[in-house]
Amino acid sequence: MSQQTPVVVQLREMILAGALAPGERVTEAELATRLGVSRTPVRQALPALAQEGLLVSAGKRGYSVRAFTAQHSIEALRLRAVLEGFAARQVADKRPSPALLSALKACLAEGDALFANRQLRDDDELRYAEMNARFHALILEAAQMPLLESLTERCNLVPFTAPLSIAFSNTNKERMFDFLFYAHRQHHSIVQAIEAGHGDRAEFLFREHAYTQEQSQTLGPESGASRAMPSETGARASQA
Repeated sequence: MSQQTPVVVQLREMILAGALAPGERVTEAELATRLGVSRTPVRQALPALAQEGLLVSAGKRGYSVRAFTAQHSIEALRLRAVLEGFAARQVADKRPSPALLSALKACLAEGDALFANRQLRDDDELRYAEMNARFHALILEAAQMPLLESLTERCNLVPFTAPLSIAFSNTNKERMFDFLFYAHRQHHSIVQAIEAGHGDRAEFLFREHAYTQEQSQTLGPESGASRAMPSETGARASQA
């Protein structure tokens, strides 16, 4: 899992918005100047974004922005939904352990706390992303199917597919709140289905959950989700 920091989020959103052009070589010094930060957080952010698949190696210790299309991300997201839905079905059908339910409900409580004041603070996007990644990982791990986990990890290497990769661009806090709040309500429904042993419903809800993320990638800010992804952004590289 990549390190989630404010600089990681800022750079991810710049790639989403196309502010960092396809094939553009990125340097610590230039990015630090553009973001108004020191080079240290940028130096830490670049390998984290490479781990997400947003950057690729370019020369000695250098990076450039990876080329990908919105369709690449949507296809990977749909595949991830199939895999995670299958994992949720397996967990529900076998009945979840008390420890798993406790960990999942801790995620729910953490998310609920973020939305308690009906508004998001500056660092809440980071906190939600980390909780979201943990929630998804718990269900995959509980399925106890290493191949399924491996296939899901491959999907997550496609930009803007992993649960941690939440990015908004030109979206106000109210719209961001609405999107994340709805997605978190889906988390509640998924846990309820798993706890009740309703594998078919848990699987369906995961696919619906992925559709919510898909909408965030394809709708513009006026539609209430994230900014539309460019038709192609980032530096050309093979898919994992």
